[in-house]
Amino acid sequence: MDRRFLTVLGMSVVLALVVAGLFYQVTSSAAGRKRPSDMRDLVAAAEPLSLGMSIKPNQLKVVKVPMEMFPKNGFSKVEEVIDRPVISNVLADEPILEGRLAPRGSGMGLAPIIPSGMRAVAVRVNEVAGVAGFALPGMRVDVLVTGRPPNGNGSVTTTVLQNITVLSANQQIQPDSRGQAINATVVNLLVTPAQAEILTLAGSEGKVQLILRNAADQKTEPTPGKELNELFGMRGTRQIAQAEPAPRPRPRPAPQAAPAPPPPPAPVVVPDEIIMIRGNQKTVEVIGQKKVQ
Repeated sequence: MDRRFLTVLGMSVVLALVVAGLFYQVTSSAAGRKRPSDMRDLVAAAEPLSLGMSIKPNQLKVVKVPMEMFPKNGFSKVEEVIDRPVISNVLADEPILEGRLAPRGSGMGLAPIIPSGMRAVAVRVNEVAGVAGFALPGMRVDVLVTGRPPNGNGSVTTTVLQNITVLSANQQIQPDSRGQAINATVVNLLVTPAQAEILTLAGSEGKVQLILRNAADQKTEPTPGKELNELFGMRGTRQIAQAEPAPRPRPRPAPQAAPAPPPPPAPVVVPDEIIMIRGNQKTVEVIGQKKVQ
């Protein structure tokens, strides 16, 4: 083998090793050395924070993270987080984000998790109406009401609200971590102001029943409701009204013509008479007829 070729090859290998070593040292020292200006304070949870609680200073801690890892909507100061209600569960060591907190002064418990423009309405339930305790916070339900409508012949059951969120069961605003049922006597439903009126009227004038639905099913189904007669195989009053033919409208009477004028009276015929007197006798002779108009 050519001696010159081996020399050049050996020098190339040595030069490559030297360059690689220098590059490794430069990158390692740059990665291992962070300037203080490259780090930023981040407020995180020192313990799990539950839904509805108000954050206290001992529940927080401050950690330093690289600038490029600072989360959007994060906090750098503890004062920005203290006394704000939690509207979404936060795990220990998890950064506190704006979207997990309600504004300061929103209250505690159920109030902070009610979105703006919505209302929480309490509905009294039992084991049956409460879907055997599985109307848990976060679940979706339909609301049925059974009652007797005004001027009705029997009871009617109809669906008045669909796809309604359950906010709480009794005083619990979070479902059981094991998925166990909650034996609740009152549930709070998240509704609009108009739906709150419907729900209140349904509770005062009829019997309310909750129907559990899949939370992923967002579709609403229009339903006509059911009458008591239909339950026993009889035609309901609504069906009878549809089966009976509509009365035909009466024909309008034709306008009457003005009465004809009465005919003129018949002409009176006056006979011509001659009165003849002979002594003490008087006689009348008719000699012709004359029409008098």
